[in-house]
Amino acid sequence: MAVRRIRQLGDPILRVRCERVQNPKSAATRLIADDLRDTLRAAKEKYKMGRAMAAPQIGAPVRIVFVQMDKQRWTMINPEITDVGPDDFLVWDDCFSFPSVFVRVPRAYTATLTYTDLKGKQHTMQLEGPMAELLQHEIDHLDGILALDRAAGPDPFAFRSEWEKLHDASERYGRPKPRELT
Repeated sequence: MAVRRIRQLGDPILRVRCERVQNPKSAATRLIADDLRDTLRAAKEKYKMGRAMAAPQIGAPVRIVFVQMDKQRWTMINPEITDVGPDDFLVWDDCFSFPSVFVRVPRAYTATLTYTDLKGKQHTMQLEGPMAELLQHEIDHLDGILALDRAAGPDPFAFRSEWEKLHDASERYGRPKPRELT
């Protein structure tokens, strides 16, 4: 278990389509999952953001995602979105691989996800809203796609410092802060 270096924009591993994990119960798979957990924890402390991390972000070109939402944690092996709902919405997305930039991207509001856990058990999850957009982002990482590639809408890029001046940090869906009268 270790905190690994988070790969940054320009690192070629972020553009690799990751290999499927053949043995979810292996020690090598567990090691990557543990390193993802430790690296996510350290990154959350440093950047004050983050709910998940994909294996290529720590230099491992395999299909593993670690998610931590509040006190719940999942390691997802070979996650796949099998269905998305008809409704898309624009969300401001941030990423540990380019932490100073927010990018507005379209995401499906609902999605069905399948994955295998570290014990080899198959799971299916029905996702919506924040969880649906989060897992779409992480699976894009596994396919070598960055949020920057999906930029959409008017003015789709913002430096974090500017975005935070104009938006409520708890609201990723583009709701501006109320403006004070001057």
